Formats: sequence, structure tokens, C-alpha cells
Amino acid sequence: MKVVLGTNVLVSAYATRGLCAEVLRVVLAEHELVVAEVVLEELERVLARKIGLPGAEVERIVGFLREHPVQPRPASLPEIEVSDPDDAWVLASALEAGADVLVTGDPDLLEVADAARGLRIVDPRGFWELSRRGPAGG
Repeated sequence: MKVVLGTNVLVSAYATRGLCAEVLRVVLAEHELVVAEVVLEELERVLARKIGLPGAEVERIVGFLREHPVQPRPASLPEIEVSDPDDAWVLASALEAGADVLVTGDPDLLEVADAARGLRIVDPRGFWELSRRGPAGG
């Protein structure tokens, strides 16, 4: 599966050793990670300002993620209405990348999951369950 991870999932993956870290590990080992440029921009800010990681560590993380395909900022927003414009860019990126799954903890994106035809929008637990079902589940 081609997977896009939202900012909150990536922040949690690098800041804690919980479910999001395991989701990132599974995506890297078993799926194709596509990184949205809009997510990288926000990730950089959050890791530095809110989490307080040193600049060199933030650069290392962003550099590692850039080793995977990066979806540039789309030219336009999707027709699906998302209440937060920043989240709409994440959705547009996942759709334009042709992702199978967008993993996010963001309620605004999870709320529009049914409207995003061809793209599954799930929280980290939902992705974990989906990925553990194997080929028949994905």
C-alpha cells in the first residue's frame, strides 16, 4: 500500500515509543511511504518549536523522510470540504500522490473519511488493524 502519514502521527512516532512509532516502522518495512511536502513543513516547525528537538535532530528526521517519495504541494485544494485549510492541503497531497491510505489522528480529516473515494483515512489504530489483516485486508 502507498501510505501518507499525517504530521501528528510523525510527531508522535519520533517523540514517543508508542503506537505511532510502530505504525511508522510497519509502513517503512511493509509499504510505500509517500511524504507530503506540506506535512514536512509542519513537522519541522512542530519538532523544533513544540517538542524542542535540537536543529540537527530535526534536520536528521526531515532528511530521512526526504529519502522517500515527496509529494509537492498540490496546485489546488480537493473538492472535499475540510474545516481546517491546513488539513485540506494534507488531504489534497494524499489524493494527488495516489495514496491508498492517509494515517492521521486529526479529527477534521477523519471526519471526511467517507467522502475521500479511493483513499482510506484512518487513525493509527485503524491502520495497525488494517495492516495486520495482511493482503486480503489491504
